[in-house]
Amino acid sequence: MENLDVTVLRTLLDWRRRGRRALLATVVRTWGSSPRPVGSTMALCEDGAVVGSVSGGCIEDDLIYRYSRAHTAPGGAAVAGVTHDIPQGPPQRVKYGVSADEAHRFGLPCGGTLELVLEFDPDTTLLATLVDELARGHLVERATDLATGQVTLHAALAPAPLLDDGQTLRNTFGPEYRMLLIGAGQLTEYLATMALFSGFAVTVCDPREEYRGGWNVPGVTLTSDMPDDVVRGFGLDRRSCVIALTHDPKLDDLALLEALGSDAFYVGAIGSRRNNEARRARLIEHFGQTEASLEPLRGPIGIYIGSKTPPEIAVSVMAEVLAVKNGVPLPRDMQVGSAKDAIEPASGPVCSTLQQPGA
Repeated sequence: MENLDVTVLRTLLDWRRRGRRALLATVVRTWGSSPRPVGSTMALCEDGAVVGSVSGGCIEDDLIYRYSRAHTAPGGAAVAGVTHDIPQGPPQRVKYGVSADEAHRFGLPCGGTLELVLEFDPDTTLLATLVDELARGHLVERATDLATGQVTLHAALAPAPLLDDGQTLRNTFGPEYRMLLIGAGQLTEYLATMALFSGFAVTVCDPREEYRGGWNVPGVTLTSDMPDDVVRGFGLDRRSCVIALTHDPKLDDLALLEALGSDAFYVGAIGSRRNNEARRARLIEHFGQTEASLEPLRGPIGIYIGSKTPPEIAVSVMAEVLAVKNGVPLPRDMQVGSAKDAIEPASGPVCSTLQQPGA
């Protein structure tokens, strides 16, 4: 599944290439609680089709009513004297939720206000260039002159928050987030599925034929190469994460070492607290690592939710990945490695994925 912004832009481009009129809506400011963050986008076609989201749905409905022929009476006549069509000209600003009645009408939380910038009939050539750059894995800043609607594209070195200074709207678009999973077991299937519907491009690496043979998650790239080679060739960046799930040091450790030297926003490994302590000791003793160099390595992975089964553990891990991606600090007592972690017994298997959360 594509990054939602990429999906919006790609769909908008398709509409414009087919000669359809369309608008691009961007959330530029919020006050109080709001359903969608600043920078969120949606596109509206003249026939009422919508992709993306700027609210829980009510604002989208109002935009459709105001700007779409889908709400024009049969035969093209205006409804109640209002012409429902996408206008031309420079971008417009629109606010929702200014009054309590309006906030209630549009389903905004109490006190919530949302401001949008609407761009009409975005240039097809520039849209194509933007989508192509994103497909190549590039980060791009899209700058819109709010007086004229003229758009320019610039290469960006790092993700940046939306900037609206009243004259220019600058929004940075990035390629898909990517997740590399080491190991093709049952837990990986659940985690890969959750990552796909969270907008990640997922690659699974497992040189073990007996695990690859049972893989059955459409939309995932599956490779049999050695994990450390895959990590080296993956081009890890700030929109990438690596999670080792095999419990086999021969597969996990070297891949983790390669990932720790990258810009990946999340590097983690499955295993109980005891297993993770053993892994760190191995990496320090045999690979010259230090406590400081291993600081970015997460483990036990996942947010503490009392998970015991593979799907529950996958929920726990995916929640932590998303929290790190979104810059949300995790309280210590929510992390699997905390005192609330279910400590494995002194006897029994060391490498059971059902043993404890994040095991």
